[in-house]
Amino acid sequence: MRYRTTNALGWLLFASLVIALGAGCGGSKKTSSTTAPATTGGTTTSAVPGVNSKLASEVPAKDKSKGTLIVAADASYAPNEFIGADGHTVVGMDPDLAKALADVMGLKTKVVNATFATIIPGLSSGKYDLGMSSFTDTKARQKVVDFVTYFSAGTSFYVKTSGGPTINTLADLCGHKVAVERGTTQQMDAAAQNTKCRKAGKPGVTVLVYTDQSAANLALASGRAQVGMADSPVAAYIVKKSNGQFKLSGKTYGTAPYGIAIPKNNGMARPILGAVKELIAKGTYKTILTKWGIQSGAITNPTINGATS
Repeated sequence: MRYRTTNALGWLLFASLVIALGAGCGGSKKTSSTTAPATTGGTTTSAVPGVNSKLASEVPAKDKSKGTLIVAADASYAPNEFIGADGHTVVGMDPDLAKALADVMGLKTKVVNATFATIIPGLSSGKYDLGMSSFTDTKARQKVVDFVTYFSAGTSFYVKTSGGPTINTLADLCGHKVAVERGTTQQMDAAAQNTKCRKAGKPGVTVLVYTDQSAANLALASGRAQVGMADSPVAAYIVKKSNGQFKLSGKTYGTAPYGIAIPKNNGMARPILGAVKELIAKGTYKTILTKWGIQSGAITNPTINGATS
């Protein structure tokens, strides 16, 4: 799900796991990153296409007059969204895309760190304008918010390299302790598998739920959990930066689209869809994904409310 430049290097190295996870917890302290169009952020400014006047004219008057979109992200999910080396700026693929999308629409962004499970309620209440935090676009979530799809990812398992169980599928979770982030599809999948295990007369799944991915990773590192679950690019990144402590187990399952979460029927979905298409057409989208090492999840046909399940 992400790679990094030197400003994030070592964030998940196991030697500094406890410190890094404590500093990078989504919701542990509310941090933010504010950017102006075509000037700052993780994107390469030369690749940013600039304001598209047609799309800018489609932005609802309320958002246009405000000028700055408040974008919520749980900054514990590197390389998609995490706390940078300065200890407070939210960086990663999602913040970079948010800045580029805002530029196309003639707006600014303020990316704020928020606990994952609070983001969709925050959109409904008007606290946030967008949620860009590796949200899987699901039909259940579409009842509350609209989505514009922009990426594709599945779920992967990871375990301790030494002594970790072999987990090939969800069925192999029976009898194991699994660490997941609250409000994620992984939490739902693990809970559903617990029911299946028990109905089959097998030991259940102990689902350990944490407020952010950093705490879930720490549970696995400390031995409280035996299995970790996360979106495929994130799991791969966690393993890569664990200094050999973790390894992937089994195959990725449940590939589905990520969506930019938007308050239901507020008029922003169509200009955002247009902006995503603009970034794809002009190469900015590919530049951002390549920067974070997650170009394998690129899509070519973004849609509004494109949930597959």
